[in-house]
Amino acid sequence: MTTLLIAEHDNNTLADANKKAMDAATKIGEDIHILVAGKDCGDIADNASKIEGVSKVLLCDDELYQNHLAETYADLIVSIADNYNAIMAIASTTGKNFMPRVAALLDVPQISEIINVIDSETFERPIYAGNAIQTVKSKSNKKIITVRAPSFQAVGDQDPSSIENINSGENKSLSEHISDELTKSDRPELTSAKVIVSGGRGMQSGDNFVLLEGVADKLGAALGASRAAVDAGFVPNDYQVGQTGKVVAPELYIAVGISGAIQHLAGMKDSKIIVAINKDEEAPIFQVADYGLVADLFTAIPDLDAALD
Repeated sequence: MTTLLIAEHDNNTLADANKKAMDAATKIGEDIHILVAGKDCGDIADNASKIEGVSKVLLCDDELYQNHLAETYADLIVSIADNYNAIMAIASTTGKNFMPRVAALLDVPQISEIINVIDSETFERPIYAGNAIQTVKSKSNKKIITVRAPSFQAVGDQDPSSIENINSGENKSLSEHISDELTKSDRPELTSAKVIVSGGRGMQSGDNFVLLEGVADKLGAALGASRAAVDAGFVPNDYQVGQTGKVVAPELYIAVGISGAIQHLAGMKDSKIIVAINKDEEAPIFQVADYGLVADLFTAIPDLDAALD
């Protein structure tokens, strides 16, 4: 069984999540190829060829794929789909954009956000905001799958595999890239961070998030937030952790002033260690926390910051 994994990258850096997605791919097919499509992304292909389990890298280096538009990406993938039994991508903003189009063009069902591979036809995925796990068995000759990368373990490295250049597709001009608006930060990106410090509605204002910044800087952590904090305008949307935000599974997750709504828990309950700080001892977050502190965060966080010194 041959599997194609679509590489997640920004033309400069290969996302760490690719190694976790490879863990899922190796449980589905024995022969695994990675597709790297972008602009001036030869170095990305070189790095992809060193991911353990990859037998071949397909490189399509063309300006057409520079911005990873769903229409052009999908057409390229469909053009080589006959060679593969399964096509996989990370369930990121990009992957969620082009993979449904691939499934529609191939007229096959998509299996979304898998968290476990039982065998080459059977997968597990969360439903009802993570409150239930659905087992899906697909008899389709071609599997279209998105992977919730944090649920898998990163594979190691290997000697470089072969890289094959493939032809780009036709530009049908169905969409146009206008601009990127990205938040720049010196902190780790949420989905790849080993430590995350998140704030909720209990922070009371965006100005109070500076309290968390000091702790995050000392722990080398990313900053996150609940939907309630984002909706209140405390922090930007890209801070949001949860069912409608980013799904994370760091080694340490510190939830500050977060009650623990179902939607938030769905995005972080797979964290290795969860620490909750909340003044409400009945807060649902304590049901999933490994360590809980019932305290006023405006006292506890400065104390934690001082202790970290």
